[in-house]
Amino acid sequence: MKPLHARYPFLAAAREAVETADVDLAGVVAREQPVVQRAMDRLEGALYDGTVGDVHRRPRVELLSYPVARVLVSLVDEHVLTRKYARAEAQTAYDRFTEELATDDPLQSTDTEHLTLDALLQEFDLARAARETPEGYRVAVGTYLEHAADQRDDEWRLVNRDLQDGEVPLSEEELLELLRQAVTHRIEDGLPFDVPEPIAVELSAEVESLREQLSDLDLTRDIDTVVPERFPPCMKYLLDQVQKGEHLEHHSRFAIAAFLTTIGMNTDEIVELFQVNPGFGEEATRYQVDHIRGATSPTEYSPPSCATMQSYGDCVNMDDICEDVIEESHPLNYYEHRLEQADDEELTDWRERQSESKS
Repeated sequence: MKPLHARYPFLAAAREAVETADVDLAGVVAREQPVVQRAMDRLEGALYDGTVGDVHRRPRVELLSYPVARVLVSLVDEHVLTRKYARAEAQTAYDRFTEELATDDPLQSTDTEHLTLDALLQEFDLARAARETPEGYRVAVGTYLEHAADQRDDEWRLVNRDLQDGEVPLSEEELLELLRQAVTHRIEDGLPFDVPEPIAVELSAEVESLREQLSDLDLTRDIDTVVPERFPPCMKYLLDQVQKGEHLEHHSRFAIAAFLTTIGMNTDEIVELFQVNPGFGEEATRYQVDHIRGATSPTEYSPPSCATMQSYGDCVNMDDICEDVIEESHPLNYYEHRLEQADDEELTDWRERQSESKS
């Protein structure tokens, strides 16, 4: 098991190395506690720091901790943990390969195998879709859209790109960003999966610990998906009122703005959404949204709870999920539950649809 595989366990070659070694995962979780502990370190780092930590000094421990971490994610089976873990693995990989690619030291030891840009492009089937030019790179538009879909900044919108002959221009830094997204997608692929009972029993204490940590953290603020069809009835109603240009009371405007902020929309996107509302003032709206998100205030405000929504008369169109499923009465709990229920094809982000319609 090579150090390169330990640093980048998502590589196809790393998976093949584990398969070639004929590793018995049940035996690993039962007898190799350092592997299990490193897997827990990966997940706890993802929850608290957004990375999976430093490479273990033993390549075998580091490499095998990756499949064990995926097993733990599958056993916990919480959408928030899956998302944070995939992003943390991808961010750690990105930090490592950008550092390696930036190092051009002719005296560097030839005994250490490093990941090259060509190898990364080959790994994610980007070699044919991306070509180097004197100005940077050009990437086939279909590949660009696939890997840039999660990027929210305006410069990633296709309409803001110089599309020519079916290709999109990119700098090397932007190409590496696309590769980070490709890593995220690979790690998310197949999670969660069914885990054999003997392995689940061996990891029961770790699973319980992770669930306790999840319950102690306010992870609903990490949502970055805008799918109005999955909104709770109260927020769906308020959004509909905004889009119809109906007047909203201050508490109602606060509720929908705080909800949209919490699920990942930036100030510009919310201001644009509110422009059709009677009495719209961009400066006042922008100030309110920035205040809610904590940009101009010491507090980052959360959306009101169900009880508060009821007291203001904003709780409307309750459904069975409102009444029976959500243990903690909060619109965010409802929304996360609906996201977890959805298939991938049902989770097309509203911002992506807007971007595609504009292009």
